[in-house]
Amino acid sequence: MSNHREPAVDLKLAQSFGLNAEEYRRILAIMGRTPTYTELGIFSVLWSEHCSYKNSKPLLKLFPTRMKQVLQGPGENAGIVDIGDGLGVAMKVESHNHPSAIEPYQGAATGIGGILRDIFTMGARPIALLDPLYFGELSDPHVRHLFGGVVSGIADYGNCVGIPTVGGSVFFDASYTTNPLVNVLALGVVEHSKIVKGFASGPGNDIIAVGATTGRDGIHGATFASEELSDKSAAKRPSVQIGDPFTKKLLLEATLELIDSGLAVGIQDMGAAGLTSSSIEMASRAKTGIELDVSKVPLRETGMTPYEVMLSESQERMVVVAPPANFEKIKAIFDKWELHCARIGRVTDDGKVRVKWQDEVFCEVPVTALVDDAPVYQRESKKPAYLSKVARFKQSTVPQPKDLDGTLLQLLAAPTIASKRWVYRQYDHQVRTNTVVLPGSDAAVLRIRGTRKAIGLTTDCNGRYCYLDPRNGGAIAVAEAARNLACSGARPLGLTDCLNFGNPYKPEVFYQMKQCVLGMVDACHALQVPVISGNVSLYNESVTHSVYPTPLIGMVGLIDDLSQITTQWFKKPGDAILLVGDVTAKPDIGGSEYLKAIHGKVEGKGPRMDLKREKALHGFVLDAIKSKLVRSAHDCAEGGLAVALAECCISGPPLGPLLAKGGNKGVVRGGIGATLDLAKLPGRPDFKLFGENQSRIVISCSPLVVGKLRTLAKKHKVGCLKIGKVGGRKLAIRKLVDLPVAKLKESWEGAIPAQMQ
Repeated sequence: MSNHREPAVDLKLAQSFGLNAEEYRRILAIMGRTPTYTELGIFSVLWSEHCSYKNSKPLLKLFPTRMKQVLQGPGENAGIVDIGDGLGVAMKVESHNHPSAIEPYQGAATGIGGILRDIFTMGARPIALLDPLYFGELSDPHVRHLFGGVVSGIADYGNCVGIPTVGGSVFFDASYTTNPLVNVLALGVVEHSKIVKGFASGPGNDIIAVGATTGRDGIHGATFASEELSDKSAAKRPSVQIGDPFTKKLLLEATLELIDSGLAVGIQDMGAAGLTSSSIEMASRAKTGIELDVSKVPLRETGMTPYEVMLSESQERMVVVAPPANFEKIKAIFDKWELHCARIGRVTDDGKVRVKWQDEVFCEVPVTALVDDAPVYQRESKKPAYLSKVARFKQSTVPQPKDLDGTLLQLLAAPTIASKRWVYRQYDHQVRTNTVVLPGSDAAVLRIRGTRKAIGLTTDCNGRYCYLDPRNGGAIAVAEAARNLACSGARPLGLTDCLNFGNPYKPEVFYQMKQCVLGMVDACHALQVPVISGNVSLYNESVTHSVYPTPLIGMVGLIDDLSQITTQWFKKPGDAILLVGDVTAKPDIGGSEYLKAIHGKVEGKGPRMDLKREKALHGFVLDAIKSKLVRSAHDCAEGGLAVALAECCISGPPLGPLLAKGGNKGVVRGGIGATLDLAKLPGRPDFKLFGENQSRIVISCSPLVVGKLRTLAKKHKVGCLKIGKVGGRKLAIRKLVDLPVAKLKESWEGAIPAQMQ
């Protein structure tokens, strides 16, 4: 018998674990008795939003998930899409919002660690990380503290593990002041024959704990992620895990070696809810049971209880299921990498989760009760009153700036638009030498070794658009990601999403969430991009408000040949500049960075999205790139056409090792000007410059192929307007803007807050 004596269980204790009264009554009915302390802890984490998706599951079922390129859709550790040649890419995005708000360095670092485990658990070698971040205004000292800690955590962990951080995005808005969004995406490459899934199959097979030891850090991390932040949240620092990138590197190599050996039948990482979620989810998928003796789990702290061992979220740990005859060979692999490897249980055929400490049983619950019977809620949806108010915005009432040059410089210096080089220079982008296009273009590009192929990667979501019109904003998030890939020469294959919202029990918040998802579904169907994996992060609230609804999109696309890789900056003097896509629509400044940064307003409905036009634009750009008619392509997004043109002049060229070698004869480096005339575009001068109309791309090309591009645009039913030519040392837009490229660059790259340098 053990010496563990557990506290008595009652409703008050259940509520302190994040369960409500109805859920506690439901557990009593399922069990036919009062659960033990360990059983209650297991129920609480597996029934939390973070693990069960109880408030979001009805919406997640709306996503299209099956298309011919999908090898693995939602339901596993990561999704996988086929890229040909017997290879697939595994991709997943996760959030570590609440931990990062309390302990920014470790919160971000362990977010990286967790998402990497999701990738190599599938048998894929991770090759890239992206980090979309949403923070409050940098004028706030606490925001600067959080942001500095998060960036350092991402840099230190990713750099130590040897996985390049190749892209991401950074948005700054007061909405995220006390509850930042720290989302992390990882991608890996896997051979079809080596894809591994998290199944605890084969009654009698061993359940093996491998990797680091187990401590008390991270206990109840899953429930911590499923509640609002408050003044008391800092007291929950123990719910923030501690990462060890050096052990993670060993675990990655050992796990991939184990997969190559074929000795295991199932592998799962110990992420949210630790041993509880990993082992029980594996049993659920295989429709088996499990019996664990947690006294055999390698521990780093004395006196740990069964409850603590089951709920610990200590990092760098995995669960392996394998035939008993293979244990010694498996142990030899982990011994070689100086990692722990211990038999902690076995697969059973009775469909129950049995947790013991030696001979004493602390938990005996049906697997279905914990997974299949987790509550699913249809929350009330109510349109927020503010939507009617912001929709009354009339852009004709906005005063026209007298100095458009100064306005453009002010926008280029706005933190959300300004160069993020001061952030991403802290990351290693080129380790493993696969990175072809570094941060600073529309999408990151990585080559696929042993082939002529490459993949494009991007993350996108403008939370302000989703706040002003959730359905339209959700559609724009998907469309902009696909547009960024198209500008890079990549055909979209699949997306992963991180749905960052407030408290779903608030009808207005659930309305935002539901409408954003519907907009995403609209765009996924129209653009034929499946959702292959994802994450839901709710309860992103401060004391006074929810964060902007932010359904972050991560998207991967395939470039058939390295010669088709395209970047956003102008290349050669004399090239023609074309605006393609929706070139006739009146400009719309609703929800724009111009309206916020210059006029201090967040109003309007945001720019309208026509998905049919968007699809046609992507088809045109990809055909034009494949036909070698395009020298650069850049989408119009935050800041509108003027900012897009300025970025084409000043953003390049951060070239990776492939593009840096040859093939660039005559290319101007360090910035190049342009002369333009926008007289044929409708609208007031400031609106046509800074309106954020969707479905528009700026491309440059040899003047000799303009006719071919116009013919191709007509075939795709896409607008195509010649607006200028590349060359000179100024961005000169007739009668509107006349600025030296050096001045543009100074504003764009010099906007680093002094406190962050």
